Amino acid sequence: MSFTGRTVILTGAAGNLGRAVAGAFASRGANLVLLDRRAGAQPGDGKQLHLAVDLLDPASVQAAVGKAIERFGRIDALCNLAGAFRMGSPVHETSAEDWNFLLDVNARTVLHTAQAVVPHMLAAGGGRIVNVGAYAAQKGAANMGAYVASKSAVIRLTETMAAELRERNINVNCVLPTIIDTPENRAAMPGADPRRWVAPQDLAEVIVFLASDAARAIHGAALPVTGLS
Repeated sequence: MSFTGRTVILTGAAGNLGRAVAGAFASRGANLVLLDRRAGAQPGDGKQLHLAVDLLDPASVQAAVGKAIERFGRIDALCNLAGAFRMGSPVHETSAEDWNFLLDVNARTVLHTAQAVVPHMLAAGGGRIVNVGAYAAQKGAANMGAYVASKSAVIRLTETMAAELRERNINVNCVLPTIIDTPENRAAMPGADPRRWVAPQDLAEVIVFLASDAARAIHGAALPVTGLS
């Protein structure tokens, strides 16, 4: 799964999963465009372009993608890693703030990056898109209405884009992780056993696979990544 000479865009690149995915692609020779609200102060190197971007602002996303094309000339893969979780209230008590926040961060960001990146992939003759859904989004769960709805939207967007783009040589798939083993999750759940969670490096390997030529026959998949649980 070599990515030498290929360019990969990652959103949420400064987060725990973003760093793991960036490392996995970098070890395979990829040019990386690392997008995050906190990315602007990082200079990067000849094969990495760090850009601060507001994923909820279409103009900001379009500008970042334009800089990526200017720097590397092409976009071969887009990995939408940015996302958020909030445990919520019963649906009838869900606040507009929680609903809008989770739908924006988890689903609207996928829409904005697709609008900016897909036209370049179509012009180039193909590409790969990998989104991050959630294992929990496969069915409803009490007090998680807004989160489940937002991540379920990611799965449906993935399936829809795959149906629209597969004949144009663009593969669109998503991963469905359970709890990811991060310092923040360990702090929030001190009584849990993180050995049963998903290591960011393990999830990164699955994402790299779906972005590679080895996954060229896979379209619209929602792949559970559940660790040992």
